[in-house]
Amino acid sequence: MFADSLEKFLDATLTLVYPQACAICGRGVESYKDGIACEDCWRETRIFSGTETVCWKCGALSEGNVAEDKRKTVFCRRCNEDAFDAARAVGVYEGALRAEILKLKVSANISNRLAGYFFEAQKRQPLCNATRIIPVPLHNERLKERGFNQAAVLAQSLSKLSKLPVDENSFARVVHTERHRSGMDAKARLDSVEGAFQAIQPRLIQGEKILLIDDVFTTGATVSTCAKALKDAGASEVFVLTVARPIF
Repeated sequence: MFADSLEKFLDATLTLVYPQACAICGRGVESYKDGIACEDCWRETRIFSGTETVCWKCGALSEGNVAEDKRKTVFCRRCNEDAFDAARAVGVYEGALRAEILKLKVSANISNRLAGYFFEAQKRQPLCNATRIIPVPLHNERLKERGFNQAAVLAQSLSKLSKLPVDENSFARVVHTERHRSGMDAKARLDSVEGAFQAIQPRLIQGEKILLIDDVFTTGATVSTCAKALKDAGASEVFVLTVARPIF
C-alpha cells in the first residue's frame, strides 16, 4: 500500500513539479518507474517475452516457431566456440532500452521498469539455475574515469529482486584494453580482450553457476572471454544476461 502511494506521489511530482521530456520522442514522461523514456516509447521497444525462437546458447533470434519442448534444440552454430553456456537479453538494442544503456554510461541508476524486465529475464530457463551474480568488471583505470561500473549497477539491482548474491571481488579485469569501436568484427573484439580477465578468489567461484551481467551483447567476445576465465577457475556453468542485443 505504501509503495503504491509513494509511486503515485512520485508520478504526480514528475508531471507537475519536475516535468521530464522523454529521451526518445520528447513527450512528457508521466511515470517515475519508466525512467527517461515515456510509456509509449517503452511499448514500441521490442522486449523479449521468453516465447521467441532463439538460439538456446547465445540467444540470437531465429526464424520460424518451434514447440516449447523443442526450444533447447535450436542452435545457430555461430556461437559454438563461445565459452558461456547460455546468453539472454531483455530485448533489442533500440528505443527505451538503448536510452537506458546510454544513460547508464554516465549515471549509476536504472529505471524500475528496466529492473523488472531484468528480473523477469533472469527467472526464465536456463538462467534461473544461477547461484551467484558476477558483473563484467572494469579495469581500475576505467573505473576511476567513470566512477562506477554499469554492469555492477545492473547486478546489484537484480540481486535485490532475485536474492542471489553479488560477487564483485572474486573476478577482475587485469588488462586495460581499448574500448570496442563500432565496426570491429568478432575476431578483433575477441583479440582485444584475450587474457584480460582473471579470477582473484577462485575458491568463491568453484562449483558455482555464475550469472554474468553486462549492458550489451554484441558479438559475445567479452562475455565469452569472461566465461572461459570463470570456468578455468572452477565455475560449473556460466550464463549471461544483458540489457539488450542488436539484431543483425
